[in-house]
Amino acid sequence: MQIQSDNKPYDDINVTPMLDLAYVLLIIFIVMTTATVQGMKVNLPKASAAPSLAQQTTKAITVSNDGKIFLDTIPVTLPELEQRLVQMKALTPEFPVVLRGDSQTQYQNVMDVLDLLGRLSITQVGLATKPLVK
Repeated sequence: MQIQSDNKPYDDINVTPMLDLAYVLLIIFIVMTTATVQGMKVNLPKASAAPSLAQQTTKAITVSNDGKIFLDTIPVTLPELEQRLVQMKALTPEFPVVLRGDSQTQYQNVMDVLDLLGRLSITQVGLATKPLVK
C-alpha cells in the first residue's frame, strides 16, 4: 500500500502580496500628491464683483456667404476694415484676430481679408471652425 504525499508542486500564483504592495504604493502616491498641492495657508484677498474695465483685445472679422464683411458686429467694406485695423494697431500693436467665414463664402473674399491682415503685419490670426462631430 502506497501513501499519497502532498508534496506535489504548487501551481497557483498567489497575487495577494502583489496587490498589497500596489495598494500601499497607491496610498503613498495619493498622500504625497495632496501634500504637495496644498502649499502654505494664506489669507487670500477678495476680488470685487465689478466687471473688468479692460477692453477686449481680440477682434472678430466675419465674412458672410454674400461677401459682406463685419468687424465684430459692424458691417464694413474692405477699405473701412483696413482703416479700422490700422487705428487699432496704433493703439495696441499686438492684438489677435479671429477670421470667421461662412462655409458657402467664396474663397476670394476670405483671401482678400487674409491679404489685408498680412499687409498690416497682423500675425496673430486664427480661423474659426466648428468641431467635427462623428
